[in-house]
Amino acid sequence: GGWLLLQNCHLGLEFLNELMDTITTKESVSEDFRTWITTEAHPEFPINLLQSSIKFTNEPPQGVKSGLKRTYSAVTQDLLDVSKMPQWKPLLYAVAFLHTTVQERRKFGPLGWNIPYEFNQADLSASVQFVQNHLNDVDNKRGVNWSCVRYMLGEVQYGGRVTDDLDKALLNTYARVWFGEHMFSEKFCFYKGYVIPKGNTVEDYLQYIEQLPVIDTPEVFGLHPNADITYQTNLANETFSTIVSIQPKDSSTGGGETREAVVQRLADEMLEKLPPDYNPHEVKAQLQKMGAIQPMNIFLRQEIDRMQLVISRVRATLTDLKLAIDGTIIMSEELQDALDNIYDARIPKLWFRISWESTTLGFWFTELLERNQQFSSWLQDGRPNQFWMTGFFNPQGFLTAMRQETTHMNLAKGWELDSVVLCSEVTKMMKEDVVGPPPADIGGVYIHGLFLEGAGWDRRNSKLIESAPKVLFTSLPVVHVYA
Repeated sequence: GGWLLLQNCHLGLEFLNELMDTITTKESVSEDFRTWITTEAHPEFPINLLQSSIKFTNEPPQGVKSGLKRTYSAVTQDLLDVSKMPQWKPLLYAVAFLHTTVQERRKFGPLGWNIPYEFNQADLSASVQFVQNHLNDVDNKRGVNWSCVRYMLGEVQYGGRVTDDLDKALLNTYARVWFGEHMFSEKFCFYKGYVIPKGNTVEDYLQYIEQLPVIDTPEVFGLHPNADITYQTNLANETFSTIVSIQPKDSSTGGGETREAVVQRLADEMLEKLPPDYNPHEVKAQLQKMGAIQPMNIFLRQEIDRMQLVISRVRATLTDLKLAIDGTIIMSEELQDALDNIYDARIPKLWFRISWESTTLGFWFTELLERNQQFSSWLQDGRPNQFWMTGFFNPQGFLTAMRQETTHMNLAKGWELDSVVLCSEVTKMMKEDVVGPPPADIGGVYIHGLFLEGAGWDRRNSKLIESAPKVLFTSLPVVHVYA
């Protein structure tokens, strides 16, 4: 009649089947018996156990108001009164605000943090404990050692998880701007309307938190208002994607074309447009003419090899899929995945593994044709005046090849590859305006297809500016990259 608690069950999946058998085959089970299981999400978790359970997830609260409310609901009056120092209560609130902010920024993806860190309750508890210990040891004459407080918060308590230099700089900026003697002045606020409340009881703080807005503007976290568009778009896409993935996969769509007929028609269209395979002998001969051991031509050869792999895989999948729909061959798991994804206008997993990211299958296939066009015209007509940089599998390799080329050109001057660095200059030309390669004395390449996220570009004065409202991406003019 008691409770059984099994923790971290994703580490012992074999035992769970045994547990399920024990519970289902037991003849008499007490009415008061309960099994409580904790686990991380795992693809191999026994589905029958999952379906017969009541699921409970503890999601982090959304928004500053919910985050602070959760923190202060766990704060006791004893903790508020633990220190007689006047700095204690404001510092406790500021640490709670910092904790909520670092967690909230995660929802903005790479705009919030370059790497999604698992900031959790332990970070908050350790920070609060540190502040408490520090204030206990403070000399009344000298006051709080702010450089120590900032270092501990930005580099140790929260910064200890952070591995990216720019993320570390961001954390240290929060510590510098929010923690110091200035935080006790009347004018101080985290953002307009978000201040440190005055109060002596937990109730006072909860009352203040209650009147904060339910939805926060991204500016509260130091982000541009446009960051919210990215977040809302990603959220909507994720929701739609989940809805589509759990739709019933019946053969018939009720009176109209069946799923199979729709996919067969799409497969025919794609096969018709798919570029022909590259002939390895012709590729080799053409590269010999252009200079097979030149760095740029070696790079082209590698890109064509990868493109050929994608073309072959797409052709094989579509051909097999048509045969499977006709019943000539058995519908394998991979072909079933391709059928479901093509019907939902998504990229089949088989193709995605060896290719590039794209929002829909239509965009992906158009990009396949455009990428292939760049390679085939480069191979047939010689080196282009400008390159669509985002159409390469390995853009980094392209820039390395360009550095090697420039080093070879300047060997007489004693240039070495290790000491050659990349320089880039945004020109005033759009891709239609390019009529020739870059000046021979400077060398390098013209590239296009780059976008700015979170900033705008002033073409007249060639400089970065604030992003216009509701504009997420700004297209850059042609960029001259040289070494």
